[in-house]
Amino acid sequence: MSRIRKFSPKQLQVMKWWKQDRDAIICDGAVRSGKTLCMGVAFLLWAMICFHDQQFALCGKTIGALRRNLLPGALAELRQLGATWEERRSENSITMHFGGRTNRFLLFGGRDEGSAALIQGVTLAGLLLDEVALMPRSFVEQACARCSVTGSKLWFNCNPEGPEHWFYREWIGKAEERKALYLHFTMDDNPSLAPYIRQRYERLYTGIFYRRFVLGEWAAAEGLIYDFFDREKDAVPAPKGEMEAWRVSIDYGTVNPTSMGLWGRRNGVWYRVEEYYYDSRREGQQKTDAEYVEALRALCGDRRVERVIVDPSAASFQAALRQAGFPVRAADNRVLDGIRVTAGLLRNGQIVLCESCGDCLREIALYCWESGKEAPRKENDHAMDEMRYFAMDLQGETRRFAATFVERRA
Repeated sequence: MSRIRKFSPKQLQVMKWWKQDRDAIICDGAVRSGKTLCMGVAFLLWAMICFHDQQFALCGKTIGALRRNLLPGALAELRQLGATWEERRSENSITMHFGGRTNRFLLFGGRDEGSAALIQGVTLAGLLLDEVALMPRSFVEQACARCSVTGSKLWFNCNPEGPEHWFYREWIGKAEERKALYLHFTMDDNPSLAPYIRQRYERLYTGIFYRRFVLGEWAAAEGLIYDFFDREKDAVPAPKGEMEAWRVSIDYGTVNPTSMGLWGRRNGVWYRVEEYYYDSRREGQQKTDAEYVEALRALCGDRRVERVIVDPSAASFQAALRQAGFPVRAADNRVLDGIRVTAGLLRNGQIVLCESCGDCLREIALYCWESGKEAPRKENDHAMDEMRYFAMDLQGETRRFAATFVERRA
């Protein structure tokens, strides 16, 4: 990777802010706005210029995400400037040498509440938290408490979440009180971002995700979730003829409805061509696992289905499907990530709903956010859940396409 030759004014502020009488820097804003790379480079340079024989922490939601998203670019830039280092993967540490100085950088993942124990007891001269809004408060506060060396500073980086998020209220809202420099980034602050790439991101997101990841706003979830979907324009007749592959996604319910979607692929596009939807409340009678297995057989017909993606909580139904010979895969049930991925695939035309899927089309027109919460309303959501399961499963095979942009948001 070649050295960055041009920095925007805001990126230059990140590179030099530590010379001010400030304790912390907070950078938030749009995806691909240039904040992550310049912050990683600036943090490493600051540490190596100002300290010797000290420990620092680099924190991501996971160590794997940190190694993928922040370290490669930042370390490449430091190599250009003459830095050398040794990485000990078994210890999750990097020992860096630069300008006659040596410092150690520890890598931590702030995935859940238990992560706070991993960083407890460490003494640090500085801390960078990449994607801090995705980390639990207990981990962030414990990490900040470890910075007790004289001259230590805190570096925060994130994309926006909701306006009630604790980090927005406690750090961004109180930046001056905490002696923190707050910088809000837009895509205009990234001089290396090509116009066509920016346009691609603008097409990818919609609704709340457009406001957060393109406009960089700490926006509340409200209204319809797939507000861009127009049944009259976007629902199509099921393609005639043979498909290249078949899959099924299932949201399983006993009291709640069970929804099954049959997906066929043609020329790289997955069409939801048929469905099975059973609401036991409406019908006045519940069905057994065995009856749902037969319903799936009828839905599939003589098609060779390569995968059945099932609600991960439906353990008994999964067992019944496996016993019946179906190739079962437990779904990824991350809700907000799943909604982002599904929206991107729908917008890009990688998944398409057919006119024959009446219950799915009914639900998508009603599927909305719970007022004041970062979650969809728990109604009209069963076909929406299994569509999300399908999209998340598909994401794993299409990381080099649009769904990749959902995974890396900074």
